[in-house]
Amino acid sequence: MNMQAHNAFSQVISADAIRTYVQRVYAYMVGGLLLTTASAVIVASSPTIQQAIFDTPLFWVVLFAPLGMVLFLSARIDKMQPSTAAATFIAYALTNGLTFSAIFLVYELGSIFQVFFIAAGMYLAAAVYGYTTKRDLTGMGSFLFMGLVGLIIASIVNIFLDSSVLEFAASVIGVLIFTGLTAYEMSQIKEQAIVMYAGEGLAHKRAIIGALSLYLNFINLFLYLLRLFGSRD
Repeated sequence: MNMQAHNAFSQVISADAIRTYVQRVYAYMVGGLLLTTASAVIVASSPTIQQAIFDTPLFWVVLFAPLGMVLFLSARIDKMQPSTAAATFIAYALTNGLTFSAIFLVYELGSIFQVFFIAAGMYLAAAVYGYTTKRDLTGMGSFLFMGLVGLIIASIVNIFLDSSVLEFAASVIGVLIFTGLTAYEMSQIKEQAIVMYAGEGLAHKRAIIGALSLYLNFINLFLYLLRLFGSRD
């Protein structure tokens, strides 16, 4: 959005509508993170559940089900009922926790909490910048998405190379990319607040999609920081 368009946008939608919409997005996002954390802790504290998930074919279902839910939400959000979209997001957050429980088995608990607070601080700073900046971040978004594609390719290549140097470089780049994406998508969510005038149903569904984007950014930022600074058991 250029400066002229930004000024026009500011005249169309009120600050209260923007604030209400952003608060709704973050309510869903924080709720999703809490569900993921609760699910992960429950699995990590139960050897029986761990064995049922990680030592059986159920592991592949748990691993790929979240991806399917993300694709389903993204493709069908406009045709869903708001309650269906919310239920899918909740199911996604809970299922994600089943796989993320593995970090409690690999990293020291204190290390996980330390990295979590580092990630939260970086994330908050990026989100505040994206919300308050008057700059057009469209170009930055395109650059970051290209970097994300490169990061995915490098990660796939490193499955075969198993290079610690490449893993370290990918982790550093991943932190930078997902911090930048948080700022970019926060600015986009702010602009999308115009849906507040299009009815509660659409506003709720768009808030869920916005929350999903921010949720993914935080999760990935946390995981890459954990690779860099986490202490293994």
